[in-house]
Amino acid sequence: CSPRDSCERADEPYRFAGSIRHCMSVTVQPSSISVSEHSLPLGVLVSDAPDLSAGVSCLFGNLTEVEGQVSGSRVVCVSPAAKDVPAIPLDQDWFGVVLQLKSRETGRTFVSTEFKFYNCSAHQLCLSCVNSAFRCHWCKYRNLCTHDPTTCSFQEGRINVSEDCPQLFPTEEILIPVGEVKPITLKARNLPQPQSGQRGYECVLSIQGVTHRVPALRFNSSSVQCQNSSYLYDGMDISNLAVDFAVVWNGNFVIDNPEDLKVHLYKCAAQRESCGLCLKADPKFECGWCSAEAKCTLRPHCAASPAQPWLHWSSRSVKCSNPRITEILTVSGPPEGGTRVTIRGVNLGLDFSEIAHGVQVAGVQCTPLPEQYVIAEQIVCEMGQALPGISSGPALLCIGECKPEFTAKSAQQYVFVTPAVSFLHPSRGPESGGTMVTISGHYLGAGSRVSVLLGNQTCEFYGRSMNEIVCVSAPSAHGLGAVHVSVSVDRARLEQTLLFEYIEDPKVQHIEPEWSIASGYTPLTVTGSNLDVIQEPRIRVKYNGKEFVNVCKALNTTALACLAPPLAPDYRPGLDTVERPDEFGFIFNNVQSLLVYNDTKFIYYPNPTFELLSPTGVLEQKPGSPIILKGRNLCPPAPGGAKLNYTVLIGETPCAVTVSETQLLCEPPNLTGQHKVMVRVGGIIFSPGSVSIISDSLLTLPAIVSIAAGGSLLLIIVIIVLIAYKRKSRENDLTLKRLQMQMDNLESRVALECKEAFAELQTDINELTSDLDRSGIPYLDYRTYAMRVLFPGIEDHPVLRELEVQGNGQQSVEKALKLFAQLINNKVFLLTFIRTLELQRSFSMRDRGNVASLIMTGLQGKLEYATDVLKQLLSDLIEKNLENKNHPKLLLRRTESVAEKMLTNWFAFLLHKFLKECAGEPLFMLYCAIKQQMEKGPIDAITGEARYSLSEDKLIRQQIEYKTLILNCVNPDNENSPEIPVKVLNCDTITQVKEKILDAVYKNVPYSQRPRAVDMDLEWRQGRIARVVLQDEDITTKIEGDWKRLNTLMHYQVSDRSVVALVPKQTSSYNIPASASISRTSISRYDSTFRYTGSPDSLRSRAPMITPDLESGVKVWHLVKNHDHGDQKEGDRGSKMVSEIYLTRLLATKGTLQKFVDDLFETLFSTVHRGSALPLAIKYMFDFLDEQADKHGIHDTDVRHTWKSN
Repeated sequence: CSPRDSCERADEPYRFAGSIRHCMSVTVQPSSISVSEHSLPLGVLVSDAPDLSAGVSCLFGNLTEVEGQVSGSRVVCVSPAAKDVPAIPLDQDWFGVVLQLKSRETGRTFVSTEFKFYNCSAHQLCLSCVNSAFRCHWCKYRNLCTHDPTTCSFQEGRINVSEDCPQLFPTEEILIPVGEVKPITLKARNLPQPQSGQRGYECVLSIQGVTHRVPALRFNSSSVQCQNSSYLYDGMDISNLAVDFAVVWNGNFVIDNPEDLKVHLYKCAAQRESCGLCLKADPKFECGWCSAEAKCTLRPHCAASPAQPWLHWSSRSVKCSNPRITEILTVSGPPEGGTRVTIRGVNLGLDFSEIAHGVQVAGVQCTPLPEQYVIAEQIVCEMGQALPGISSGPALLCIGECKPEFTAKSAQQYVFVTPAVSFLHPSRGPESGGTMVTISGHYLGAGSRVSVLLGNQTCEFYGRSMNEIVCVSAPSAHGLGAVHVSVSVDRARLEQTLLFEYIEDPKVQHIEPEWSIASGYTPLTVTGSNLDVIQEPRIRVKYNGKEFVNVCKALNTTALACLAPPLAPDYRPGLDTVERPDEFGFIFNNVQSLLVYNDTKFIYYPNPTFELLSPTGVLEQKPGSPIILKGRNLCPPAPGGAKLNYTVLIGETPCAVTVSETQLLCEPPNLTGQHKVMVRVGGIIFSPGSVSIISDSLLTLPAIVSIAAGGSLLLIIVIIVLIAYKRKSRENDLTLKRLQMQMDNLESRVALECKEAFAELQTDINELTSDLDRSGIPYLDYRTYAMRVLFPGIEDHPVLRELEVQGNGQQSVEKALKLFAQLINNKVFLLTFIRTLELQRSFSMRDRGNVASLIMTGLQGKLEYATDVLKQLLSDLIEKNLENKNHPKLLLRRTESVAEKMLTNWFAFLLHKFLKECAGEPLFMLYCAIKQQMEKGPIDAITGEARYSLSEDKLIRQQIEYKTLILNCVNPDNENSPEIPVKVLNCDTITQVKEKILDAVYKNVPYSQRPRAVDMDLEWRQGRIARVVLQDEDITTKIEGDWKRLNTLMHYQVSDRSVVALVPKQTSSYNIPASASISRTSISRYDSTFRYTGSPDSLRSRAPMITPDLESGVKVWHLVKNHDHGDQKEGDRGSKMVSEIYLTRLLATKGTLQKFVDDLFETLFSTVHRGSALPLAIKYMFDFLDEQADKHGIHDTDVRHTWKSN
């Protein structure tokens, strides 16, 4: 913009525009394009443009700048390329940029307009698409909004006007009772017919955040029906729930719903617990009261009868019985009447006519008011005048007729009272009104309405209680003077001579001082007249359109003490100029004349500001030194030399302040230490930091006395410490000598243990192998072996018996079984049969194992066919495992399918010969070797710990003194035959000895055919007559405290080469304890406990068992007490060696057994010297697994190895 003479070449056409009609304008064709259109030529026509032949650039906002092609006043600009067009936000369908034309001649932009990029695909519905401001088209069959109609698949599917859009039409309100199965029929227009491959219609309802999809049927292009369905929603606090509703097709193609149709679900019983509330419901819901069930229901859901009908609002003369009054509001009033009583309850009529003449309160007719009647719930009636003598009574109600079933009586009582007034306060107020007048008396809270008149002016009601009424006086209608006060409660007029005096409005004459600071709260004194009649005087200012108020207090009739209002709600140091408020005045009740008080020149000075005491915020001071606070605006330049009232606190103690223009001088109190400094002035509270007062004076007398006392006390403490140290040193020397002796003793014991351990390591393996007998390995026959694998735990399975059928059905059953056998031999049927069973949810793991075992039993004679079926099932299992994206290594880990159990049985059938001829012998020899090695040393019968253990957890970590004995056992089958020598330990319990004797006597007899140790007694024979029955517990058992030790051979002092015999169980008066019941309990308890040496599970690691006697609470032990019990003596603990010294026994045990372990694994896994027992079944199955891995592209050797390992 410039003068004409400053414009270059202003005389050339259109170079200078002297009026608005000569200004350039621009139009773009097209004025908008889609964001998916790039590098399109745009025609820009510039009117009133100068010569553009020098060249023009086109700028699209800050996106890009391109060269324009000029043709006269027309410029062709190319729209931005794809990389330059930013994405449109998801919630918008367009964004605009400023298209500017830039002159190459001057380098300036000379004209601009808005250019829009739009995105049709932002529209998800047809109507919003075609009604958009841009050239958008709707593809009906693709459910897509696009700028290019040629992208639509079908010509008839292109829509560009709203009338052609598929849309729902408004219909009657859709009402669906909860739980009712009903269809929903809707009117529509232009509903598309789904094409080939597209899904049909559905109705989608969102009920309390949960989406429900219901199949729908398209009748034609203008009608669709949601199929029969029922709907539910939670809660009985909602009687009618409006549900968002949509019709979709092909999964998610939404039909427009321009009228926002909703489905209304409703429950008749919700919030309609009574007959009245039920029949009061909107008739459209068709709810009625079911008398038989006392419930609001639909008619089909009510089992009605003539005596207990279903009541509906449309029924003739329908009335709800059993009305009930729950509450009465306004329970007292004057006998003159006029009190409005509110009665609330249940079933209070269905029409006003039913209750119009049927209400009595305290025996007085109460006239209902139709405008305040709430059907079935509330009646408001106006009391008539009470007759003399009536004091109180309940409310009575008749619905239509006063029969018992239509009559209600309240529990509350209505009381007639006589209100009275005694005095009022204050008795005078300003002529303009606004005085809060309190009238005192009795029963002033009774009735429903109260009226107070000051003369003929209404005193505006404010509140009341039983003892007072509060109202606000109105301006006087007759000037100054006293007026009569009249009070009415409903129709009762309270007769009492009360007067209220209107006096002249207060006046303000002077304000001192006429200034404050911006934060206000400086004291002001206001003088005038009648200032004491204002109940809550306040002072106000208005500044920058905002009003600020502060409080005043009346000192007397002519003076007020006020605090200046602030100019801002908070402290702002930036107010550094003198300000005058827009308005200044007072709020005195209704006195309007003083709201703006113009007879003052009240001004505000800038707020004082203070600097910090120091950069760190802490100022160090010596006692008595003054504290100087620097700042600005500390003394406003007010006339008369008036100053601000500063308060400075050091901690909680004030200090004397001297004020100058730029600093405050504070004489601190006699304090030491660090204290926070606070400055208060007007409405400002500010802390410039803290002051640390450090004293450097000489010690005072109290300090010297304190130091002397402390030194003496310290000297006494040092002497006591020295004496205690000397005594403690002497005790430590004695303890050190005692520990040295214990260490020497421990050292010798450790040396002995190491020597024994070394000797054990040198034990020749032949020492063990020579004792093992390979001739008596107890193999099971094939039939028993197979049954235990197929049906474990079942001794007498039906497959072992002949067919047992009652009656004449034998032939029919046999025929059916033959036919079923034929089906089983059909591979297609068998595979289908197994797959169908596995799809059943009730097909448990036990059922899978039984079915697999039964199939393998039936196909035992056709193993080639069974193998073929098994391979197919395993192939399906592998494929299913990979399809479910499970980790391949999990395959075959657990027997969870019929195929896996069949595989187990298949291996059991084919590997029996291998087990019997090859693998069985080394496995049994390893078992025997472990058992004999364990029994060479002590084994604790309670905890299971052993001297020769394979487990560190079960190693006895104490020195156990024991000796090997040889007992000569009488042959139980022939006492005249030679006695059998048996190796035992003198620390063995009697049960352990019996187990070892049984092993020696029945060396080659299977365990199932041997007698049990618990069924035999051990006799110690001393000569021909003396025989002693040895037991784990008897009357000789040693008991120490709460510990009882099991009897051993050492306890009975049995010597080497003693003669013993095993005899059937018997009772001995010597051996059985005095309490027979206790003995039986103990014996039965240890029968199951002492199974370590003779039973197969004796070598398993088991948790320590300390089994207290149930009757006496005694704990039992054998070789070592449980580690959890700390009742060993101090001396015992001191004599024990470090437990890890015994770990060498593990090495000795494992070294002794190594040959047997090697033999077993050599037999199982070596491919040398297998002979005819080579397990070809394993090789065959491993090859099959490799084929499956190749088929499914699994080349990870770890996966293949895991399959075979599983």
